[in-house]
Amino acid sequence: MEFRHLRCFLALAEELHFGRAAARLAMTQPPLSLNIQQLEASVGAPLFVRNSRGVALTPAGQAFVPRARALLDAAAGAAREAREVAQGVSGQLRVGFAGTVLYRGLPQILRGFAQRHPRLKLVLREMSSSDQLIDLQHGRLEAGFVHTPRVPPGCAQVLVSRQAFVACVPAAHALARKRRLAPALLAGEPFVAISRAVSPDYHDRLLALCADHGFEPDVRFELRHWLSVVSLVAQGLGVSLVPAALQQAGLPGAAFVPLQGDSPPYETRCLWREGGESAALSAFLEAVRGFAVPAE
Repeated sequence: MEFRHLRCFLALAEELHFGRAAARLAMTQPPLSLNIQQLEASVGAPLFVRNSRGVALTPAGQAFVPRARALLDAAAGAAREAREVAQGVSGQLRVGFAGTVLYRGLPQILRGFAQRHPRLKLVLREMSSSDQLIDLQHGRLEAGFVHTPRVPPGCAQVLVSRQAFVACVPAAHALARKRRLAPALLAGEPFVAISRAVSPDYHDRLLALCADHGFEPDVRFELRHWLSVVSLVAQGLGVSLVPAALQQAGLPGAAFVPLQGDSPPYETRCLWREGGESAALSAFLEAVRGFAVPAE
């Protein structure tokens, strides 16, 4: 059974006249008759009654009409969907993200992307930067927002945001009343930090920043997510150095104080595998570049 058989069958079922059905299909009557015979042989039942009065559908033919239409509609829908995916009109992208991109960058990118491409679906996965690098290399993500300058071979990047570190302290702590805070004042305080296994780059920067101010942080708690870090600080269990965007989290009990002096910025990059970008990924990267930090 082929789609041409179904088209011939439906034309004849609707016209109930070989001449009119053949004209509608831009063919002559003999090939139309052959197609109907081939379809009936494939189905294993007569679909039409042919006599001197004309053509009529058999009960089997009447039952076959809605199924034939559904098959042709499904085929047309599949072809249309394939075209739209190829054109970037519809489809699905798997996008990873880590850390503070939820508070600076990702919402703005998603809003603009959804307005311009409402039929493209994004499957968002909150993951550590290191896990995203693995999934990007194995094709399990199309794009990822990471907090690491370590871009693996074969990946392209766009710098999405750059922000300062701030001190995060309990709101009742004496340091919370300062307008700016010297990092050295955090010496001796219990620290809450992102685990080194989750973000070795952040962990190394934390140690380096503290070392630059003459102390080693007393890391009491290591966690996987930034909101968990801020939440423990809000409960009075320690202090931390966090990206400034976390001030938007709005967790009561936590205070954020800018640091005195210069500190290395906390950067977010969007990564994807180079070469063979789909139309959908290209559309998403266009939205990312619209928000990205201008090239220097």
